Amino acid sequence: MPFVKVQKNKAYFKRYQVKYRRRREGKTDYYARKRLVVQAKNKYNSPKYRMVVRFTNKDIVCQIVYAKIQGDHVLAAAYAHELPRYGIKGGLTNWAAAYATGLLLARRVLTKLGLADKYQGVTEPDGTIQLTEALEDGPRPFKAFLDVGLARTSTGARVFGAMKGASDGGIYIPHNGNRFPGFDIETKTNDDELLRNYIYGVHVAEYMEYLEEEDEERYKKQFATFLREGITSDKVEDMYAEAHEAIRADPSPKPKAEKKKPANPYVRPNKRLTAAERKAKVAEKKAAFEKQLADEE
Repeated sequence: MPFVKVQKNKAYFKRYQVKYRRRREGKTDYYARKRLVVQAKNKYNSPKYRMVVRFTNKDIVCQIVYAKIQGDHVLAAAYAHELPRYGIKGGLTNWAAAYATGLLLARRVLTKLGLADKYQGVTEPDGTIQLTEALEDGPRPFKAFLDVGLARTSTGARVFGAMKGASDGGIYIPHNGNRFPGFDIETKTNDDELLRNYIYGVHVAEYMEYLEEEDEERYKKQFATFLREGITSDKVEDMYAEAHEAIRADPSPKPKAEKKKPANPYVRPNKRLTAAERKAKVAEKKAAFEKQLADEE
């Protein structure tokens, strides 16, 4: 039997429906978004919060977002480019920076909601998996779900560093430890010591020591930002520990400086010049021009 090519006729195209714009652009997984956004009917219009984590080449974006009919609303946000203010001088996209950004977001949103004193989280992280528990005689903890977008959720991924920081900061984010660094798939256990090293950047310090011994030229190039600020391998852990304390002391965002709009040179002044003022202005320009000619001669 000969092969018959299936032709898409006019009826097919008349019934064809294009997908959502962000699906066509490959930016949104609507299957996952529906489950993160749609709230149960018996919640009576209470927002369903999610912790959005996104990575760029040089920055980390962490936001607490909830959906409305009009679109998504951001309750609070924290960025890795704010970390130098707290003492983290470089490496703003590594695992330890992701943890610090998540911690900053958690303390910021809890301060905004008046829950910072009631839910301190884990003040001295040791790598153990600890979820925020509700108080017996107080308000429930702020709850959010992790939204990783299109990022791969492989074991040890940085998005879970941001989640761990937010969880240790006092936000209740339902999770387990099977995607943290050091998880053993056979024994189903976590390596707490390894996770602690990732939180404090010990793995970065070890790599700095390795490169310094093996390839000094590459060491100076890759860790130029650290070296410029005087951060050597033995100071990395203290840098992150001090940053965590500074974040807890003051998580408030830095107020933006007001930018003055430059004057538009093409806008005609409202006041019209009189004839005498115009003649004086022309005379002033002629005098300046004649002086310039005299100076050149």
